[in-house]
Amino acid sequence: MSEQGSNGPAFTVHLGGSGGHIKGWVVVDSLVDGLAMGGTRMTAGVTKEEVAGLARDMTEKFTLAGLRIGGAKAGIVAEGGDRGETFRTFGRTVKPLLHGGIHLGIDMGVTPADRAVFFDEAGYDPRYRLGAPDMPIDWRTYYEPLIDCTGHGVGVAALTALEASGRSGPARIVIQGFGAVGRAVARFLEDRGHVVVGIADVQGTISADRLPVADLVAITDEFGRIDHARLPQHVTVNREPDAWLDLDADLLVLAAQKYALNAENAHRLRARMVIEGANIASSDEAREKVAAAGVTLVPGVIANIGGAGSAALAVTRVVPFELSHEARKQWVFDWVADRVRTNTRDLLEIAASRAGDPLPELLATRRAELHR
Repeated sequence: MSEQGSNGPAFTVHLGGSGGHIKGWVVVDSLVDGLAMGGTRMTAGVTKEEVAGLARDMTEKFTLAGLRIGGAKAGIVAEGGDRGETFRTFGRTVKPLLHGGIHLGIDMGVTPADRAVFFDEAGYDPRYRLGAPDMPIDWRTYYEPLIDCTGHGVGVAALTALEASGRSGPARIVIQGFGAVGRAVARFLEDRGHVVVGIADVQGTISADRLPVADLVAITDEFGRIDHARLPQHVTVNREPDAWLDLDADLLVLAAQKYALNAENAHRLRARMVIEGANIASSDEAREKVAAAGVTLVPGVIANIGGAGSAALAVTRVVPFELSHEARKQWVFDWVADRVRTNTRDLLEIAASRAGDPLPELLATRRAELHR
C-alpha cells in the first residue's frame, strides 16, 4: 500500500516538546508500505516550508532510486541552550513516529552523536521492526563507513555529465562547499584526472590553476572550514560573496547551503555544467535561467542520493547483510553509482530531446516502474 504526496504532505507534526521545550516540525511527504525516512536538520532559520521542501526531495530521491520507502524530514529551530537536552526532548517527542515506521536520521546541524542521543531517548533501534528481518549489525557499524557515499554519487553524476557532453581531457572543477560531500567529490574527480581550480568555504573562495586537494583536506575541520592561515602560497583568496561563480570552469559542484544558486546571482555563472551535491542547492528561478542559457544541471534528487539511499537500503532491508564489511560497503557504493549514472544519463537524454524541465518526465517513468 503506498501513498504519494503529490498534493501536499501526507502529514505534518508540529514539535512542541515532551517534557521539555523544542520548536520544529516533522513533515512526512509520502508513505510507501507504511514507511518513510529523511534527515533531521537543526539551524536557527529553518522553517516548516523548508522542511516540507526537503521532505518532497526525499520522496523524489527514493522514487528515482527505485526504493520502496516514502520521503520525510525533520527540522528543529536552533535556539541555543543545552544541546543534549534538545535532542533528548526531540527523541521523546518523535518516539511514536520512529516506532511507527518514520526513520529520522541526520542532516545539517545534527551529528551522529546527536542521533545516538535521540535514538536512545526514544528507545529506538533500527535493527528491529515488526514485519521485517532484523539487521544483523548495529546502525553505527553499518552507516559510518559510508560517510563518503554521497560524495561518491555526486562525483559519478559529474563524470556522467562530462561524458555525455563529449568532452575529452581534464575538466576544470569548482567545488562550492568543502564539508564531507565537497571533500569527497574533490578527491573523486582529482583521482580521475580532473583539475580542481576553485573551492569555497564560509570564509571565501580560494583558487589556482590547480589546487592541491589532499593538502587542503588536511587543513579543513569537520565543519568544512579551511584554515586560511595554512594555505599554500600560490593560491588566491577572494572573500567577495559568491566569488566561486566568477571562476572560469567547466563544471560547478554545489555542496553547501540551500539556494546557493539563485535568481540574483545566476547571471554570474561561468561553468557550463552544474551538479547539485546539496539539498535544494538551486532555486526554481535559477534553474530556469541557467537552462535558458544552455547550462546542463543535474539536480540533487539524482546526484546526492548516496547518504539517503544507503540509509534507505538498510531500513528496507535491501542490503545483503551477509557480505563481509568491505564487500558490503562496496556493494552500497556500486548500487549508488549505478542509480546515479542511469538517472543522469536518462535525464540528459530527455533534456536533449525536448525543451523544458526533464525531471517530471523522468520521475513519472520511475514512479511507473516502482509500482509495477
